[in-house]
Formats: sequence, C-alpha cells, structure tokens
Amino acid sequence: MIKIPPYLKKGDTIALVCPAGFLSLEKARTCMDTLVTWGYKVKAGKTLGGVQQNYFSGTDAERLADLQAMMDDPKVTAILCGRGGYGVSRIIDALDFKQFKKHPKWIIGFSDITVLHAHLNTVVKTASIHAPMAGAFNDGGSDNEWVQSLRKALKGQLTNYSCGAHALNQLGKAQGHLIGGNLSLLVHLIGTASAIKTKGKILFIEDIGEHVYQVDRMFLQLKRAGLLEGLAGLIIGGFTDMEDTTVPFGKNVQAALAEHLAEYKYPICFDFPVSHAKENYALKIGILHELTVSKAKTTLKEIS
Repeated sequence: MIKIPPYLKKGDTIALVCPAGFLSLEKARTCMDTLVTWGYKVKAGKTLGGVQQNYFSGTDAERLADLQAMMDDPKVTAILCGRGGYGVSRIIDALDFKQFKKHPKWIIGFSDITVLHAHLNTVVKTASIHAPMAGAFNDGGSDNEWVQSLRKALKGQLTNYSCGAHALNQLGKAQGHLIGGNLSLLVHLIGTASAIKTKGKILFIEDIGEHVYQVDRMFLQLKRAGLLEGLAGLIIGGFTDMEDTTVPFGKNVQAALAEHLAEYKYPICFDFPVSHAKENYALKIGILHELTVSKAKTTLKEIS
C-alpha cells in the first residue's frame, strides 16, 4: 500500500531545497513569494542560493544533509525542489527514511527529481508529486494553469486533466496507479533498488534535449526490461528540444515510439501536457487514476 502524505492547510510550511543543480535565491524569489500568498510558510534550505560547487548546489554531503534535514523536520509539511539537472542519484542511497516513513510529507519536482519519485514509490511506498519547480513561477508563470495545478494538488483537490486527440493514440480506458517521470532517469534506474515497477500501472514519460536515436534506444531498454509489459496504460508527454543526427534518424520521436508500441493493446496517448516546457501538469505519483483515450480527447483523472 502506498502512503499518502497529509495534504496542506493554510499555515503549513513548504521547504525549498536543491538536491541536484544550482539555483540562485533570486530565481526562487517569485516562487517563495507566491507560496506565501497561497497561505503557506516557506523555509529555504542551505542549498538554495548557497555556495555553488561547479554544476551542483553544494557538495554531495551538503545536498544530502539539506534534504535530510527537511525530511526530518516535523514543522515541514512539503518539500519543493528548486530545480533538477543532475545529482540526486549521487545521494539517494545515503538518505535515511526512518522518520519520513513515520511522518510522510509531499516531495515535489520533476526531471532529475524522478530519481526521488521512483525511490519513494518503490522503496519507501509513499506518494509524491511530479510538478513544476521554482523556476516555473517566474515571468508570470505563477498564474498559469500548470503552476496552479500544483496549488490544487497540494490542497488535496482531485486532479482531472484533458488534452486533444492525437493521430497516434491508441483508444481505450484503464485504471491504475500513476508512475513515471523523465525517460532517461527511469532507464538509468533499471537494475537498482529504485527501479520502478510498472505492471498494472499507468506509466507517463517525458524528456528534453536528446537525439531522436537516443530516445529510441532508451525506450527499447524500457521495453527489453519488461517495463512496457502489463501496463494499464501509457502516457507519452512532451519531448522538447529534440535533435537529429547529421544523417537523419528517419522518424520523429512520436513515430519512433509508436513503432515500438504497435504490439500492445492498452490505451496510449501522445502529447499529454507533462514536460520540461511550460505545459507541465502536477501529477500525483502512486495515486489511483483513470486514463480515457477517445477519438475526441484524452482525460486523466484521479480516483478518490
């Protein structure tokens, strides 16, 4: 059974930490101010705008200590990661979840935070939220529907999203617990204790900045590892800033994935709004959802 952390109420505290890449305090200011207007207190971790260590927001030990402190702090109700990048894999095995299991709290983020989401789902058995991070609040982003979807999710509002039809969609309806995240990180976790288990679940994937052939290769690894077998349904999110080789691969990402999915009979949707772009709905990982892919549209709704 997956534990569901308490949803937030006014006056609760959200911690901001950077367990991977560096984020300046200035770039997080709008996020922090917005969370206060939502009725929450904000606690900034030492890695937010701290001493940058090359690519990272601090040394492995510093990032580990900061995240651990927020996980163990009884006054913190949720942890919003400032940004992704790379770095969670370097500290995941050293995290101590003893207190967290007794008093679970929402951990929020995407991209490299996929490692945390997967570990929370597979090892810790606790739900989490794949959602926009601090940078998404800038330049008016705090008012858009994607950031506002995080606000609703934190309050416990049942998620109910829809998007348009796609020519490559495979029609159908399915129920299952939601799992997924960044494709390259999900593949990276295969063979580790944090690897996701997908049988009977609704899987979602997205990625950024890869060559088409690399996405094709990673998706084949998911397939060969058996992670596409027995799915309840599959959600293909955004694949942004894709590149091609000098000699073209011959297909775009969507066509390449569709070719590998032709043998499966479960519902599949393409271009769902979960991505590294602005269009990035808050998704509750580990929670039961219903996916409906029809000729007119795709809907994904949380089941209470």
